[in-house]
Amino acid sequence: MTVTEGILSGDKLAIARAISAVEDARSDSTELLKEIFPHTGKALIVGITGAPGAGKSTLVDKLAAHYRASGDTVGIIAVDPSSPFTGGAILGDRIRMQNMATDPGIFIRSMAARGNLGGLARATVDAVAILDAAGYDKLIIETVGVGQDEVDVVKTATVTVVVLVPGMGDDIQAIKAGIMEIGDVFAINKADREGVLRTERELESLLSISERSDGWTPPIVKTIATEDKGLEALTDAIASYTEFVEARSQPSERRRAILAEHRIIEILRDRLLRVALEKGVSQTELRAMAESVADRRRDPHSVVDEIIERLGISP
Repeated sequence: MTVTEGILSGDKLAIARAISAVEDARSDSTELLKEIFPHTGKALIVGITGAPGAGKSTLVDKLAAHYRASGDTVGIIAVDPSSPFTGGAILGDRIRMQNMATDPGIFIRSMAARGNLGGLARATVDAVAILDAAGYDKLIIETVGVGQDEVDVVKTATVTVVVLVPGMGDDIQAIKAGIMEIGDVFAINKADREGVLRTERELESLLSISERSDGWTPPIVKTIATEDKGLEALTDAIASYTEFVEARSQPSERRRAILAEHRIIEILRDRLLRVALEKGVSQTELRAMAESVADRRRDPHSVVDEIIERLGISP
C-alpha cells in the first residue's frame, strides 16, 4: 500500500509519515500533496488563536472531546514555539491531550513554528490537507499564541476562534495584532474570573466600531474550559458562522479564490527560496556574503541581486 493509499484509508502511521515529509520538505512530499489534493475540502477547519495564557490548549482538548461525543473524527495540529537550537517544538508534549491519544478517532500532531511569523508553521497548511484527505470531520489548529503574529490562521481555517481571558488586557492586544478583523467567534475563557463582564462589554464595544465587510457579527461566548462549561455554546457559534458562509455562495467562492491565491504565492516563495539556496549560493558563500554585509563592505540588496543573477533571472 502506498503512502497516499494509506492516508486515504485513514492509516495513522501513513498520516504521520506524510506530515513528517512535508515538515522536512522532502522531495517526495510535493507529489504526495498533488495526489491527495482532489480528496480535500470536506473537513471543517477551526482555528484557535489568542494571547498566551488564555487557555487555548485546554479549550482545544475540550472542544475535540465535545466533537468526539457527537460522533465526529477530529484531527488536531498544535503549532508550538521552536527551540532556537534544535528547531523542535518546545511544548511538544501536549500533556493535557494525552488522555485522547489512544482514541482511534483522534489524531494529534505538534509542529514547531521554526521561526515562521503568523503563528503557523510553514507546513501547517499541508498537514491540514493530509488530515482532510484522511477523512477527519473536524480539524482544529492551535496557533503558537505569540499575541502579535496570529493572523495567518485565517488563511487556513474555515472559522477562526479568538480566545481572550478576563484581566489580561487582551482587548488592547487584540487590536495590536489585528485579531479583531479575523475573529469569527470570540471566546472569553476562564469566565469564572473577576472582570469577565467588563471584558465582554469592552469586546462588544470594539466589535461595534469594527464592522465586517461580509455583514457577520461575531458572537461572544463565555467558557470555562476546565469545567466543560460553554462548550455547547461555542460549537453552536462555530456552526452558525459555517452556515452563514455557506449561505453566501458567491462571496465565499471569492474568499476561497483569494485564499488559494495566497497559497500559490506562499508555495512559490518557498520553492524559489529553496532553489536560490540550493543552486544560487552555497552555505559557505552565503556565510561569507553575510560577513561582508555585517562588516559594511557590501549591502544586502547587492548580495541578493548577485544570487538572483546566478539563477539566470534579471533582478
